[in-house]
Amino acid sequence: MSLTVQDIGEQGLLKRVQAFCPSAIVGDDAAVLPTEPGKSIVITSDVLVDGVHFSDQTTLPESAGWRAIAANLSDLAAMGASPLGITVGLGLPKTTPVEWVERLYQGMSDCLNQFGGAIVGGDLCRSTVITLAITAFGQVDPDRVILRSTAQLGDAIFVTGFHGSSRAGLEMLLNSDHTQDRASLIRAHQYPIPRFDLPEFSTRVSGMDSSDGLADAVLQICRMSGVGAKLDRALIPIDPALKQWVSTEQAIDWALYGGEDFELVLCLPLEQAQQWVKLVKGSAIVGEITSDPIVQLIDSSGEFVDRSLSLNQGFQHFSSS
Repeated sequence: MSLTVQDIGEQGLLKRVQAFCPSAIVGDDAAVLPTEPGKSIVITSDVLVDGVHFSDQTTLPESAGWRAIAANLSDLAAMGASPLGITVGLGLPKTTPVEWVERLYQGMSDCLNQFGGAIVGGDLCRSTVITLAITAFGQVDPDRVILRSTAQLGDAIFVTGFHGSSRAGLEMLLNSDHTQDRASLIRAHQYPIPRFDLPEFSTRVSGMDSSDGLADAVLQICRMSGVGAKLDRALIPIDPALKQWVSTEQAIDWALYGGEDFELVLCLPLEQAQQWVKLVKGSAIVGEITSDPIVQLIDSSGEFVDRSLSLNQGFQHFSSS
């Protein structure tokens, strides 16, 4: 019979999870993280709840840990920042197996080892449901901060990677559809990649990540910048495995509103965007910023009717549905 967190208690569990943290940093009431002169600190937080953001049916403990870190690192990447460290708040039922917790931390550690940063502190408490609260700290040159509020008329809308893959992967896991030719979709859901691979830049870049979907990102940027946008559905990067599995309309809907792809959606001058497409594998220009304060999905081929996009079409935590 496996050990549970009740068997070893809070201090016993702390000793185990502290093994994943730098010994020179953890142990005091707070972590002290040195930063460089002329840098700004960036802080982001995210809460994940069992049954809402992950479940045993769709997510191994290692994957839950990886996704929790990737979501927060993606927020840092979307600000132009590089990671320094993270803190972990973990609420657990007392019957939770210790092995599950260690595997969760292993997934977090694996993601940090690949993309930077370390677990530098946190808190543990008893809970009726597993709850994981992550705070991530990063640093950025003040001249290279990416904001949602600086998009301008004529900017190209540049995106990294495929969109809709995570939502498709979730659907496969929920329905036990694990065919080998669609493995890329399942991996996109379980092990998303935060995008720290942007080229160096010194000019204005506006944007955010696509954690709530491509449409949400563009709408949020436009709202903060006081502009509108046109997205060309034919230009949105979608994994070929997804195109072969579902209808074109379903694939587009998941790309726009599926969420949890953790790609970057950026607005910048067209010439610079064109250069970035050559440098960032899998990236694309999918539209442009306009003066009309609406966001439209257009079809340059004329096959589909143009339509307006809105925030209420995507997932909302406290909606009645």
